[in-house]
Amino acid sequence: MPAWHVAVALGIVYVVWGSTYLAIRVMVEGLPPLLSAGIRFVVAGLILAVVLVARGGPRRFALSRQELLGAAAVGVALLAAGNGGITAAEQHVPSSLAALVAASIPLWVVVFRALAKERVTRGTLGGVALGFVGVGLLASQGEPGSADLGAGLLLVAACVSWAAGSFASGRIPMPRDALVSTAIEMLAGGAVLLGASVLVPGEAVPSGVEPRAWLALAYLVVFGSLLGFTAYTWLLAHAPVSQVATYAYVNPVIALVLGWAILSEPLTPFLLGGAVLVLGAVAVVIRHEARTAPSALAAEDGG
Repeated sequence: MPAWHVAVALGIVYVVWGSTYLAIRVMVEGLPPLLSAGIRFVVAGLILAVVLVARGGPRRFALSRQELLGAAAVGVALLAAGNGGITAAEQHVPSSLAALVAASIPLWVVVFRALAKERVTRGTLGGVALGFVGVGLLASQGEPGSADLGAGLLLVAACVSWAAGSFASGRIPMPRDALVSTAIEMLAGGAVLLGASVLVPGEAVPSGVEPRAWLALAYLVVFGSLLGFTAYTWLLAHAPVSQVATYAYVNPVIALVLGWAILSEPLTPFLLGGAVLVLGAVAVVIRHEARTAPSALAAEDGG
């Protein structure tokens, strides 16, 4: 496999997934978060499913009941509760803050591994402890009782859900074809988000939505969901997982820069301090896990 293929795929995951937080922020300025996130994943899931059937026939989706339910459950945890929570939170917090809190997902995966009594090294646990100090710093940016504080806590809860889905995906029956699994996850997660949007007040599409909100939604469907997931899935099959896992601390940096440059989001000392702690902790954890349990690094991103 030519090295430049891996470099291009990594670049796609770095830049595209790093930019999704900015796109989500622009999208929710005009569109309801749960409805727009649901549309994003249902449309992307349908497109991917159609392409897979066209290339491999309907038998490509010939799955057992356990595999279908497993993929659907993971999709709800990752995309409905995880990404849906991040999308809702970005109504009240900067995209850069959302990206930095989402960078803690690999740390939460380690917590689930420890709770399941899997072997976790002291170095990894030390990195997790350091990272959670940074997460606490980031999540406490708002005043008590404010929307910002509530959104910060929602971000943390969304990351816990994403980590739970990532942890479970390797331990329950799932489709062998990663792209088939991705299509089912997006359809299941998107369907739950659309259902939730009917029940939650304020989820109707307002009149006079600016075109850039719709463009951001289209970008998330085509680039964030389809191109990003495809590149990530390809990388897991063709590159060392320790190399693929570097997205976990590259994406937030890209999101931080884009939020500052395009949306003029402030770079406060608390934000930068939390960024250093979280990204440093993720780097420590990934380094230790690459030596001891490389398969545990494949937790997917929250964008």
